[in-house]
This record gives sequence, structure tokens and C-alpha cells, in this order.
Amino acid sequence: MSKKLHLTLACGDYEIVRALMDGSVEPDGIELTVLTDMTSDIRHWRMIRKREFDVAELSMSNYLAARFRGQPFTAIPVFLHRRFRHGFTFINTGKGIGKPTDLIGRKVGLRNFSATSNLWIRGILEHEFQVPHKKIRWYKQDEEEVEIALPQDLFLEKVPPGKSVERMLAEGELDALIHPELIQPILTRDPRVGRLFPNYKELEVDYYRRTGIFPIMHTAAIQQELVERNPWAPANLFRAFEKAKQVAYQRMENPRRVPLAWFRHALEEQEEILGTDPWAYGLGEANRKNLETLTQYSCEQGLIGRKMAPGELFAEVGQD
Repeated sequence: MSKKLHLTLACGDYEIVRALMDGSVEPDGIELTVLTDMTSDIRHWRMIRKREFDVAELSMSNYLAARFRGQPFTAIPVFLHRRFRHGFTFINTGKGIGKPTDLIGRKVGLRNFSATSNLWIRGILEHEFQVPHKKIRWYKQDEEEVEIALPQDLFLEKVPPGKSVERMLAEGELDALIHPELIQPILTRDPRVGRLFPNYKELEVDYYRRTGIFPIMHTAAIQQELVERNPWAPANLFRAFEKAKQVAYQRMENPRRVPLAWFRHALEEQEEILGTDPWAYGLGEANRKNLETLTQYSCEQGLIGRKMAPGELFAEVGQD
């Protein structure tokens, strides 16, 4: 019996990868050690800066920047995290911000500039709401995961050490904040902080129905040297990720598994809007449009120097 290829996979603790985590789905010829005990930012840093994992869920924006700069990664068209972004732009409620164009000239905080979540919402604000990203004064808290040289006509400053952009928003030092997750002032219902788009779900549904885009956040990146030594591995990993996702969809058919009173209603609503496979993998038409839009935004915002076609970003996996 031939020896299996042992690989480490760092990813989030998601239902769509649970079958890979518990071993009920195994990639052909590969033994996976799945690592989920870290936050996304730590996982991305460890993969990009230190190359600690064989395969890792990676920010799509950072993967684009790394790939453009010739760093030794490729990816498979597996998109483990997607999220609509209208609901993650927060405002200080005392600053008179009532519409998107009120952000022009304002101080807006970020964790970092290159995060995929920030890339998407800056592009959406610019193309859907006429808010040019270069007409905002950006303040970031963290270092970038990929070393990038941003355009000189972009106003971007790092906040002082020890400062939190969430606290700065609540205390009025920042006018608004774009963040990848729900921030503490929202979770605690701090009256000083609200959303730019209180009707964010309505806007997100409309955005999807008009564009067909359910924004891709993360992909599955692989060490380039691993692919060169084992050119069969990407396709086998792709098929295993797809099978694990299908197992998750099947599990969701039983509403008793999820402790939410109206889970079945939510699932049926999602299927009515997004279809039966909203976490689609591969390079089909919908994902190509998604990726082309993201690379357009990345190019416009100075993270990459040219638009990169989906076909040059991903290893061959034998299907769209």
C-alpha cells in the first residue's frame, strides 16, 4: 500500500469542513491534520509571513497581493468564507452621518487596509454609493499581512500603539469604522455607535439579486513547492472539500441540529435568495464574476498592479 501524503490544513472551525476534521471525508492519497485553534488574522499571518502550513484558509485579498508579488503560493477554487459586507460599516452616532456620501473627508478606522472585508466594502461604497476611497482619511490599527506599497495620494495613518479603533469610534476620535466582525459597541448596544446601513440585510439581498455576487472572503492556499512535487494533490483536495461541504448541507436538512427556533425558515429563505449551493466552489460563471470584481477593486485600490484573471490564480483541479 502506498504511503499517504501528510498535510497540515489550517482553517476555521466550520460546518462545511467538519467532515474533514472528524475524518469521515478523506482526500484520496492524503492524510490531513486539521488545525482550527487560531483566529483568522493569526492564521493568515503565519501562512503568509512564516509559511507554517501546507494548506491554509487565506484572505482572498491577501492571497491576491501575495500572488501578484510572486510569493510561493497557489490556491484551489475553494471558498471557505463568504459574507455580505453592508452591515459592517459602523458610525459614531453623534457625527451627523446619515448617508454614505457623508463619509467623504471623514476619519474612518480599519484593522488594516488590505483585509478582504475592507476591500469589498470600499469597492461597494465607491461603485454603488459614489464614495471614492481616496476621499476618506483612513486610520488603521494593525500591520498589513502582506507587505505592500500603497499609492502616495492615499491618506492612511497608523493609530498610536495601544489604541483600539473600536474605542476610538465610540469616543469620537473616529467618525466611522469598517470592521470584518461585529464590534463590541454594537454587541453591547452602545448608543454612541450605530450602522451606516441599518437596513443592511435588505441592501445585501438587493445587491445579490442585481449582481449575483455573494462576496468571497477566503480561499484555500497551498505551498507552491508542495504542488510542484505533488501535482495531483490540488484536485484531490478540491474533491474532498466539495464532498465535506455536501455532507454539511445534508446535515442542515435536520433542523434539530441547530439550536435556533426558526432555523428551517432561515434555511428556506437562504435557498430562495441564494440557491441551493451558496458556498459554490470552482470557477463557474458566478465565481468568476465574484473574483473579477474583487481583483478590479484590488487593482483600483493599489493592492495589486494589474487585474489578474481567475485562471492564473488557481491550480488545475479538473472541473469548473
